Amino acid sequence: MSMVSSSSSLPVFPQDAKPNSNFTRQIAAFHPSIWGDYFLSYDSSFHEDDSDIQQLTLLKEYVRKMIVCPVDNNFLFKLNIINSVQRLGVSYHFEHEIDEALHQIYEISTKENNIISCNDELHHLALLFRLLRQQGYPISSDVFFQFKDKAGKFKESIVNDVEGMLRLYEASQLRFHGEEILEEAYSFTLIELTKSLTTKLSPFLSGLVHHSIGQALRKGMPRLEARYYISFYQQDPSHNECLLTFAKLDFNMLQNLHRKEVCSETKWWLKDLNVPTNFPFVRDRIVEACFWIVGVYYEPQYCLARRILRKVLAISSIIDDVYDAYGTIDELEIFTDAIERWDISSLVDLPEYMRLCYKELLEIFEETEQELRKRGKENFVKYAEKEMKRLVQAYLIEARWFNFNHTPTVEQYMEIATMSCGYAMLTTVSFLGMEDATEEVLIWATSHPKIIEAASIICRLMDDIVGSEFEHERGHVVSSVDCYMKQYNSSRQNAIKELHKLVENAWKDINKECLNPTQVSMKFLVRVLNLARMMDVLYKEQDNYTHSGGIMKDYIKALLVNKVPMQIS
Repeated sequence: MSMVSSSSSLPVFPQDAKPNSNFTRQIAAFHPSIWGDYFLSYDSSFHEDDSDIQQLTLLKEYVRKMIVCPVDNNFLFKLNIINSVQRLGVSYHFEHEIDEALHQIYEISTKENNIISCNDELHHLALLFRLLRQQGYPISSDVFFQFKDKAGKFKESIVNDVEGMLRLYEASQLRFHGEEILEEAYSFTLIELTKSLTTKLSPFLSGLVHHSIGQALRKGMPRLEARYYISFYQQDPSHNECLLTFAKLDFNMLQNLHRKEVCSETKWWLKDLNVPTNFPFVRDRIVEACFWIVGVYYEPQYCLARRILRKVLAISSIIDDVYDAYGTIDELEIFTDAIERWDISSLVDLPEYMRLCYKELLEIFEETEQELRKRGKENFVKYAEKEMKRLVQAYLIEARWFNFNHTPTVEQYMEIATMSCGYAMLTTVSFLGMEDATEEVLIWATSHPKIIEAASIICRLMDDIVGSEFEHERGHVVSSVDCYMKQYNSSRQNAIKELHKLVENAWKDINKECLNPTQVSMKFLVRVLNLARMMDVLYKEQDNYTHSGGIMKDYIKALLVNKVPMQIS
C-alpha cells in the first residue's frame, strides 16, 4: 500500500459532514516540566581544565595514528579500532582518516559486484559488511549465504559464536527491500541472542547483547549509544585504555558544551517567553527539545545549526499544541492565514495568546536570517519559511477534520500527516546552520526526496501508534490507527501490526538512500537518519516527549546531567 500521494490536494469531506457541536477548547492535561529551571545553573562562565585539554590533544593523536597505520591483509585489528572509535562517539575527530581507511579496506576485501572476497569467521565478515555498508558502499549481502546449510537454514554451529551473532544482528539492520538473507538473519539472530542471555556470558558481552536487543544499533541515538558503549567497552578485557580515556574526556567536554546550550535555551523559554505563564496549555518541554536536537547533531562544529534548530523545534512544539490542544477552528484559520502572509502587521488580527507565539516565530526566522547573512546565505531562510507554511497548512487541515468529525482514508491521512509531523520542515531547518550547506541541498530537501519522506512516515506512524490512546481521551484528530481500522474494518491490534510493517519498510528506504552515489553528501543524509532514529528512541513504547517523566528523564540524566566517571569504580 502506498502511504504518500505525490499530488497535494485538500481532503474531500463527505457531504453529510457536520461541524463538531462541541466548541469547548480541547485542553490537554500535559504534566508540568520535569526540569523547571534546573539547567540555569550551567551558565557560560564554566571553562575547561587546561590539563584535560592537553591530555585530550595527546590522546587524539595516539588514536589517529592507530586509524592511519598501514592496512595489511589482516585488517581485523583496523576494523575493530574503527568500530570502537565510532561507537565510543569520537569518530567525528577522524572522519577523513576513517573514510580513507575504509576505502583501502573496501579495495582489498571486495571483488566485482561488491562481493566480499575474503572467507572468514562470522564476526569478522559481519563487522566488515556493516562498517562498509554504513559508510555508503553497496556491499552485497550474498556473503552470508556461506553460513547456511543445505536445507537453507542458518547453521547451528554459528549459534555458539555469540559475538558473531551479535555482529550479524547489527549488520542485518542495514537491510533494504528484497534482501531475504538479511531478513532471515535478523529474525534468527534476535531469537538466538535472546536465548543466549540465559547462558553464562562475560559481563561485557552480556551487557552489550541485552542493550542491543532493546535498542537496535542502526536506530539508536548516536550520543546516547556512545554513553552506553563507554560502560560496555570498559568491561571488555581487550579494551584500549588510551582510547577509553579519550572517549570519556571527550564525552564530558561535549557534555559541558551541551549543558551551556540547554542553559541558554532555558533562559529564553522561561524568562523571555515565560512559557509556563503565557502558554499554560502547551507541553513545557524545552530540555526535552534540546535533547532531541543533540540527537540530530552533537558535534561542536554544529553549534550554530543546533541553536537554530532548537529554537524552531521549540516554537513549533508550541504551535503544534495551539492547533492540537487549544485553538478554536476560527482562531486557527486566522493564525494560518497570518503565517501564510508572514508579516508582523498580521499581529492585529490575532487573539492575545497567539500574538506572542506569532511574534516569536517571525523573530526566530529573522535572527536566523541575520546570522546567515554573515556567511552570505541569508536567502536560505526562505526555504525554511516555505516548509513552515506547509506545516501549518497541514495542521489546519487536521483541525478541520476534527471539527467536522471526518475520518479520511489512510492515503488521504498520510498525505497530510507526513507534513504535519514536522520532519520535512525540521530537516530543511537542520541544514541552515551547517557550514557546507548550499542552495542545491535546500532545493533537494524541499523537493520531497524519498529519504525525508521515509523519515516522515516513521515519525508519523510511531507517534500515532503510541499516542492514539492518550489523544482519544481528550478529543483529537483521527490517527493512522483510526483511519486504518475504519478503512479495512480492522482491529486496533491488527492496524498497529500493519503500520509497524510500514515503519520497517521506511527504514529499508532510508538504508537504500544512504548508499553511494548519493544525491547529496552523507553529512546531510545523516541528519535525516538521526531524526528518524529519535523516533525509535523516544516513541517505541510511549510518547516520551509528551510523557517525559520516565525513560526520557533517564536519557537526559545520562547525556546532560551525569558525567562519565574517569576512574573505574
